[in-house]
Amino acid sequence: MATLLLKKSYRHKDLKEIKFHDLWNSYGVFTTMRVLGKPARILFFKSHINNLFKSLKVYKIKKKSIKKNILKLIKINISNKKKYDHLFRVAANNKMISISLRKRLKSKLNFSLKLINYKRFDPEYKNLKYKKILTYLKKMDTTKSDIALFKDNNILETGTLIFYFLKKIKYIPRLMVFIKALLSSFFQKN
Repeated sequence: MATLLLKKSYRHKDLKEIKFHDLWNSYGVFTTMRVLGKPARILFFKSHINNLFKSLKVYKIKKKSIKKNILKLIKINISNKKKYDHLFRVAANNKMISISLRKRLKSKLNFSLKLINYKRFDPEYKNLKYKKILTYLKKMDTTKSDIALFKDNNILETGTLIFYFLKKIKYIPRLMVFIKALLSSFFQKN
């Protein structure tokens, strides 16, 4: 597993820093966002934060000023003076907000997926029930491999990667050129 470069937990009522808890497997939600560049920018920030706030509402984690406090913690813990290519995680349960930062690992070209017959608990939301997934990931070098969860012959999601599947798409020359250029660019950077 990755080494955390920053790890902090804060109480809801006063945002006082307390002993760090990663909150895995507790009742709560999280999001992991990629932080890139100097000054730092968070890719797809609005989408990530809206999904986190929606999940907080569904999970009935309704602490006073929680949205404002999460935004404040993100702002004070990401420096605009540092160059980033990192993953920033925000997790919350009914007791606290935890944040962590880790370096983004770059995938190797010879990459494999291990298929696991498992459907994550309440997969519509980024909840913290990841015990089974983490037991697989801890045994792997995630620069070389990942897990893909499947159920009833359908691939549902991966452990750490983002995959998109296209079904029944007709051959469109411009689209194919774009996809080839995108993949070529991705592998050159990694």
